[in-house]
Amino acid sequence: MATDFEGIYRYFRLAHYQNLFATISEKPGSLSATEAFSVEVIYLLGEPTIGEFADFIGISQPNASYKVNALVSKGYITKESGESDKRECRLAVTKKFRDYYGTQMPDISGITKDFSEEENAVLRKLSQRLAKEISNVVQSDEKEQS
Repeated sequence: MATDFEGIYRYFRLAHYQNLFATISEKPGSLSATEAFSVEVIYLLGEPTIGEFADFIGISQPNASYKVNALVSKGYITKESGESDKRECRLAVTKKFRDYYGTQMPDISGITKDFSEEENAVLRKLSQRLAKEISNVVQSDEKEQS
């Protein structure tokens, strides 16, 4: 069931960062919060291409490449060649990011420990449905913005 909650959490965060990137203006020469948000979006998108990352946050591909290269040089992501098309590059987070991200995730394991089996079953079913509905909303919003 923790996976269901993580799915819900991921969808909320993706929607949040999509909106956040629409309003942030970067300050040249500084290590901005945008880099931290960028690497989290890359993680939440699940190994996107640079183009998918750029499209999601609404920036040009050259701007996305610049951000990606900065994150690669800092050790938070890697570029991995596609298996079928070596020209395609997938972005993957590193252990350095996963270690950082792990400290940011709330521990929800104890929330349902006192629930009955029936309550856990109902909650599991509802959370799966909620995750699916939120996913549909996020995907619909992505299509509208394209």
